[in-house]
Amino acid sequence: MHESLPNLRHLAAFRAAAELGSLSAAAAAVHMTQPAVSQAVASLERHVGVALLDRSSVGAALTGAGRLCAARIGRILERLRNGLAEIAADSGAVKRARHGITATQLLALVAVSDAGGFGRAAKAQGVARATFHRPLRQLELTVGTPLLESTSHGLRLTREAERLAIDVRLAAAEFSQARAEITALAGTDRGGTVIGAMPLARSFIVPSAVLEFSARWPVHSVAILDGPYESLLTALRLGRADVLVGALREEIPNDVLQEHVFDDPLAIVVRAGHPLTADCRDRAATAEELRKYAWIAPRIGQPLRRHYEALVEVVGAGPVAAAIECNSLVAARTMLLASDRIMLLSAHQVRQELVAGQLALLPHPLGKVTRAIGLTMRRGWMPTDAQRELLDTIRACSPPRLRDTHGLRPIRRVKKCG
Repeated sequence: MHESLPNLRHLAAFRAAAELGSLSAAAAAVHMTQPAVSQAVASLERHVGVALLDRSSVGAALTGAGRLCAARIGRILERLRNGLAEIAADSGAVKRARHGITATQLLALVAVSDAGGFGRAAKAQGVARATFHRPLRQLELTVGTPLLESTSHGLRLTREAERLAIDVRLAAAEFSQARAEITALAGTDRGGTVIGAMPLARSFIVPSAVLEFSARWPVHSVAILDGPYESLLTALRLGRADVLVGALREEIPNDVLQEHVFDDPLAIVVRAGHPLTADCRDRAATAEELRKYAWIAPRIGQPLRRHYEALVEVVGAGPVAAAIECNSLVAARTMLLASDRIMLLSAHQVRQELVAGQLALLPHPLGKVTRAIGLTMRRGWMPTDAQRELLDTIRACSPPRLRDTHGLRPIRRVKKCG
């Protein structure tokens, strides 16, 4: 796990001082002595590398960095409190958890969860298994809920433990954002953003946006993940990705939200020189013409699949051959180039092959048919200024104009959505 969490009592002490404007008042609120609160704040300041409070005889005022940290730390503590309350055995356990749980225990939980077990976690960090056993047993006693269960393969985390691990990951990610905002105050944003890119997005939207953004924010790291939608969604919900870019879904979990950016036009894609390019040069292919050719179809569960099924329901499938189901754009391109198969696809995903004259477009037989493209984010996620600018850059990277080299009408440029 790349993120970390500082001492939780230090976070609570600073948050109280920030809210009350006094170290002595904070000491009473968190049941610590005033010197202990002062040491806690100083330790947190060393952790982030800047002063968070201006102390004086009349109290303690937040610095600019302190204001940024106070907002993030408030969110961190609230997330952890809610996560612990969900799994704690009773109200007494919740109260004990507020004072008895340590960052070491929580990060041990995440390490075991990320590695998929005690043995793997120990091997990954080069430590003994007891390094994780002890803090997790202590955490288990504090919350009063079983966090470990024995299986034929040894000890593993319970569902309650895995649920808490998600909250800890997101809390740690929030602290990383706080540190990024602090460095940005000094003129250098050293934060990072992880983008989950779906096929259309990684074809041109995300690469274009990242290059443009990186020219303005050269030290802000950007990582691009690809893979099936399900794995990208899991990464987003676990805090391993910050935003997904691509086709929007009709049904999503309650903890994420979607933002529509533009509508992506769909067309029939075939190889250059395909018989249909001569027969249907200035018009859409008829159902009878399309039934002569076999399809390459998106797999079940993909947004494009329902558009394909709606088209086939109207056109009808011919007797030539069964459709080949394929979610790999690389494999689909290869099959299109090597055969007379046809495919319903976004023209923007194969724009390079269109420009190179390798593939050709046929108008959609049902007229203008589009799918929604946009952003998927965790509900309640609060991006840093740099991340907001990256999102704005992605929003502005609407599809470029495509020129059809085979006499078909070009795809019109989609209006930018901000």
